[in-house]
Amino acid sequence: MIGRILGHDGGGAAAGPAGDLDGLRALCAELGYLPLAIEQAGAYLAQSGISAREYLDLLAQYPAVMYRDGAEGTPSERTLARVWHSTLDRLTDTPACGEILRVLAWYASEGIPRSLLAGLGEPPVIAGAIGRLAAYSMITLTGPADHGSGTLAVHRLVQALARTPEPHDPHRDAEAIDTARAYATAALNVALPDCMVRDPAGWPTWRALLPHIEALAAHTHPGNGTADTARLLNDAGVFLEDQGAPTRAAGYLEQALTDCRRALGDDHPNTLASVNNLAGAYRSAGDLGRAIPLYEQALTDCRRILGDDHPDTLTSVNNLAYAYESAGDLGRAIPLYEQALTDCRRVLGDDHPHTLGSVNNLAGAYESARDLGRAIPLYERALTDCRRILGDDHPHTLGSVSNLAGAYRSAGDLGRAIPLSEQALTDRRRVLGDDHPHTLASVSNLAYAYQLAGDLGRAIPLFEQALTDRRRVLGDDHPHTLTSVSNLAYAYRSAGDLGRAIPLYEQALTDCRRALGDDHPLTKTVRGNARTARQQ
Repeated sequence: MIGRILGHDGGGAAAGPAGDLDGLRALCAELGYLPLAIEQAGAYLAQSGISAREYLDLLAQYPAVMYRDGAEGTPSERTLARVWHSTLDRLTDTPACGEILRVLAWYASEGIPRSLLAGLGEPPVIAGAIGRLAAYSMITLTGPADHGSGTLAVHRLVQALARTPEPHDPHRDAEAIDTARAYATAALNVALPDCMVRDPAGWPTWRALLPHIEALAAHTHPGNGTADTARLLNDAGVFLEDQGAPTRAAGYLEQALTDCRRALGDDHPNTLASVNNLAGAYRSAGDLGRAIPLYEQALTDCRRILGDDHPDTLTSVNNLAYAYESAGDLGRAIPLYEQALTDCRRVLGDDHPHTLGSVNNLAGAYESARDLGRAIPLYERALTDCRRILGDDHPHTLGSVSNLAGAYRSAGDLGRAIPLSEQALTDRRRVLGDDHPHTLASVSNLAYAYQLAGDLGRAIPLFEQALTDRRRVLGDDHPHTLTSVSNLAYAYRSAGDLGRAIPLYEQALTDCRRALGDDHPLTKTVRGNARTARQQ
């Protein structure tokens, strides 16, 4: 039987070469402080004279051999692999035990939802196997088991053994391990929220599953990815990008694109979508040098494969235009937006939601070009059409109210901007709830409108509320949260309170550099604002 995790910080291993204490600590951590594993490693270090770091390298490259072989003179039954084998031999009358362990091997070691095992068999069979595994200390029950709820924990070395093929061990058959990985991937796909990524109702599920998606991605060789893996990593990347972690998202989306290309081919619609999603993560990270060529490639491929009039092609035109706009290249962005709107009207009709979105996009580009004479009528038309076609409470309608309020604000027409901003906030709170990202944006927008009107007494409390709520809902590192820090600092500065403004600017700059990098547009903006505040 493999023992439970012990809480001490090392111990049991031979000292190894002098000066390798950091390596020994890292080795003990990698072995999860499991006494038997530390004993086996320590004997090997003492006999071979290698360092703990070198042992870690061998463990990474040749796990089956290192788990199987002890130092000379070590009883074979005292090696980790042999104990594992003997334990599972005792459980052969419950075949689901081995299958469950091989599946659990691909997830994070803690907080594994029992529901991920539901597809392995009938509930009584799975419950019985889980009970026996817990009795033999192969897993730990970490939550209530009512109706398949609750979570499980597995020692990391048990997981490592379960996903490491060994030709001489029937419990670690390579084909069975591959089957378990495929099941683990499919189960995570099934468990993903049904709602849109931006819907906070699905965020708790996403946050519970992300550690397991990360573990699966880390342990899946790049050559073993499938269409299921690609879908899982793509959806996780889109969620992370929306949550303000574009660099982390890009890692998932890069792997998803590789898997899509290998499993589905370059011309599959899912591959084309994957290219667009990866470009979006690069854009969010401020890396337009990589985003724009990908968007250009996606549009070229969509036109070639799907045709000029396919909805995905029309979306690609809008995406590329937005990337050009983000880069400040309105000379290329505006003609593309105009083309997208013309094509959407021709292909989908004036009343299609994509067409309404294209109207808003073009209006936004005109606003960026400070051509409010063309932007405001387009925003007004978009809002009228959204109300007529989608209704007052549709998210697109609520967005159109906010966009028009922003355009009035840009034009200095605060008499129309403030009431619309107040309406946008009221309606979003009623329809979307207080914690929806769009509602939080409306709080900030209304605060900015009050600030422009010189009403800091109403602006500052709203900026403070926006920051508090964004930290709670989105996290400290989300770009919207970082923007709120900067906005509040600016409001304090406008009120002459440099004692609160400057520390906030410095905090915002530190956090932007850490979360987004020195070259992100938000980081550059905050750096300039902080410099100006310090010079006052």
